[in-house]
Amino acid sequence: MKATVYNQKGQESGAVTLPENIFGVKWNADLVHQVLTAEMANLRTPVAHTKGRGEVAGGGKKPWKQKGTGRARHGSTRSPLWVGGGVTHGPRKDKDYSQKINRKMKAKALYTILSEKLRKNEIIFVDTLEISARKTKEATGVIKALAGNTGFETLATKRKNAALIALEKKDRATEQSFKNISSVEVSEFRNITPLALSKSKFFVFAKPEEGIKFLESKMK
Repeated sequence: MKATVYNQKGQESGAVTLPENIFGVKWNADLVHQVLTAEMANLRTPVAHTKGRGEVAGGGKKPWKQKGTGRARHGSTRSPLWVGGGVTHGPRKDKDYSQKINRKMKAKALYTILSEKLRKNEIIFVDTLEISARKTKEATGVIKALAGNTGFETLATKRKNAALIALEKKDRATEQSFKNISSVEVSEFRNITPLALSKSKFFVFAKPEEGIKFLESKMK
């Protein structure tokens, strides 16, 4: 399985051999859904939080004596029955929504999404992607150059989640150059997840030969 490799100017610079076990995987909707759901749950941070009667300040003194007043018995003004009291069965921020994902399941889901994107012509292989000047103008130029190839036109026009760019290693200058382009996200190979990959229309794969070696190591 071969794929065309481009340079930063959008010109063809060669080809790369793609392993069948990564880019030729059959679509598995159930697996992908399970992994994406688990990843979203693991990112969930509970915020809403209510206090029970034991956490609300005050209420140490009994509001009135137990008998002889003609009123109902109450032991504390911090009971949920009172205004300013605790809340019964309210939301708690200490709830854990995380789900366990098997390592090989996660890798297989990643391969499945990559294979589907390749079938849809949504992966752009680039021999190298480096911007040393730290200028948004140069980053925009790279996007427009790649979008000049057939099938990648919307890379430059899509306003949200246009592309996820994967770099071999952290490159602060390149990351800062793309930072002001809201439709593009830059990450390293090691941080690419099925969730991040599924959010973007295109996947820009820089230095594909090194990236493929890293992907293959995920199943070992």
